Amino acid sequence: MLVLFETPAGYALFKLLDDGKLKKPDDLYKDFETADQANKTVKLKAFGKFENTTDALSAVTALVEGKVSKNLKKFLGDELNAKDLKDQLAVGDAKLGSAIAKKLGIKVVSDAAVNELMRGIRYQLSSLISGLPEQDMNAMVLGLSHSLSRYKLKFSPDKVDTMIIQAIALLDDLDKELNTYAMRVKEWYGWHFPEMGKIVVDNLAYARTVKVMGFRSKAEETDLSEVLPEELEKELKEAAKVSMGTEISDEDIENITYLCDQIISISEYRTQLYDYLKNRMMAIAPNLTCLVGELVGARLIAHAGSLLNLAKQPASTVQILGAEKALFRALKSKHDTPKYGLIYHASLVGQAGPKIKGKIARTVATKAALSIRCDALGDTETPNIGIEQRAKVEARLRQLEGKAVRAAIGSAAKGKPSQKKYEFNGAPSYNAASDAVVPTTPASEKSKKRKAEDSDEEEDATPATPTPEVKKEKKSKKSKKTEEADGASDTPDKKKKKRKVSEEAEVNGVNGEVNGEEKTKKNKKKSKKD
Repeated sequence: MLVLFETPAGYALFKLLDDGKLKKPDDLYKDFETADQANKTVKLKAFGKFENTTDALSAVTALVEGKVSKNLKKFLGDELNAKDLKDQLAVGDAKLGSAIAKKLGIKVVSDAAVNELMRGIRYQLSSLISGLPEQDMNAMVLGLSHSLSRYKLKFSPDKVDTMIIQAIALLDDLDKELNTYAMRVKEWYGWHFPEMGKIVVDNLAYARTVKVMGFRSKAEETDLSEVLPEELEKELKEAAKVSMGTEISDEDIENITYLCDQIISISEYRTQLYDYLKNRMMAIAPNLTCLVGELVGARLIAHAGSLLNLAKQPASTVQILGAEKALFRALKSKHDTPKYGLIYHASLVGQAGPKIKGKIARTVATKAALSIRCDALGDTETPNIGIEQRAKVEARLRQLEGKAVRAAIGSAAKGKPSQKKYEFNGAPSYNAASDAVVPTTPASEKSKKRKAEDSDEEEDATPATPTPEVKKEKKSKKSKKTEEADGASDTPDKKKKKRKVSEEAEVNGVNGEVNGEEKTKKNKKKSKKD
C-alpha cells in the first residue's frame, strides 16, 4: 500500500511495508515510537518539493478545498507506474481521496486506521525524510501559515462586509440614542423655558442654543447668530421675556449643558460615520449604491449577512427582504403577501404613486439583484451597470405614470363618472326649505267647507229605500245589456267599451247603495245620543 503525505516542503509518497498492521490501528503508535521502528514500518518512495512559497500556497489552498492541484496530479502521474496503480493509496482527507479516484482512477483508502498511520508518520517525519532538518521544516511551516492567513483575509467575501454591517448597526443605535437624549433635554429644559420647544424644532440646534444661552434671562444679551437664523433668534428672545417657565438652579443648568455636549458630540460622530459608510458602500457595492442608495443597500447586506449571501438570493427574496413577519403572517392567514420590505425606502419606490408602487418595487428588486451579483462576483469597480439599471427603472416609472394619466383621460372622455374630492367647507347649516309644511286655509274657506259637509250629511240621512228613479236606472241597464247581446254584429272594440261602461255603472250603483246604508246608520246613532 502507498501512503500520500502532504508537508509544507512538498508531497511525500511512502510505501507501507506490512499492510497487515492496518488491521490493528490501536497498536500502530508502537511502530513509530523510535526512528528505527518507523523506518521498518514505512519507506520513502518519492518526494516532490515545492519550488517557492507561491507553489506551496496554491497547493495547500487546493488541498483545503479538496481539489487536485496540477503539481499533485503531475507528481502522482510521474511516480506511480502500472504496478503501483493496482495498489491502494492511503490519503488522510476523504474529500481529496475521492477527487484523486475520479481523476486518476486509483483505489483510495481513507479511514480511522489511515489516520493513525498519518499521525505516526507526522511524529517521525524528520527521520523519515532525509535531507530535511527540523529547523527548516519549522520555518517552512511558519511561512506557509502566514501566507495562507493573508490569502484568506484578502479573498474572504465576508471580511469586507463586516465594515458595512457594523457601521449600519452603529448608525441605527446612534439615531436611537440621539432621539432619547434630545427628548430628555427638551423635557428637562422645558420646565425653565417651555416656549423654546415650539420655536427651535431641530434637536441639534436646540442643544447648541441651550449650551450657548444657559438661563433664559441671558437670551437678550446672548449672540445666537451662529446657531439660529435671524428670524428665529428674534422670536426666541421675545419669547424669553414673557416665558411662563419656572426658575432652575446653577447645578440644574450645568447638568443640562453636559447632556447638550453629549448630543452635539454624538451628532458630529454620526455625520462622520455616515460619510464613512457612504465611502465603503461605493468601494464594495457601487452598483447597488447607485440604484437604491447607501442606507438601503447597507441594510440589505446586513440583513442577508454578507454581500455574497445577498448575491445568491433571487429578486423575489430581495423584494420582500425585511418583511419576513408580515410574509409568514400572510401565509398563515392565507391573505395577500407583502409587496416590499427594506426596498420600500429606496428613492425610486418612494417617488412612485400608490397604485404603481408594487410594480416599481418589483422592477427595482430585479435590477438590484443584477447589480448585487455584479458587485459580488464582478471585477469592475465602476458603477456603470447601476447607472444603466437606474435609467431603465426611471423609464419604466415614467411609462407606468403615463399609462395612469392616459387611463384617467380616457375614462373622462367616455363619460364615466369620476369620483370628486370631498371638501369640508365650514359647519353645515339647517335648510328650512326642506321642511314639509301643512298648507293653511283662511277662515272663510273653512266655514264654506263646514256647510258643504253638513249638507252632505243631511242628504245621507234620507232612507236607503229605492226610489222610482233608481228603478228606472236599473231597467235601463237591463235593456242596455239585452241590446248588447242582440248587437253581436258590432266590432269587438265597441263591445269591450260598452261592457266596461256598464260594469263601471253597476259598481258605482252598488257602492252608492252601501255608502247610503252606512251613512243612515251613523245618523241614527247620533240622533239617539242627542
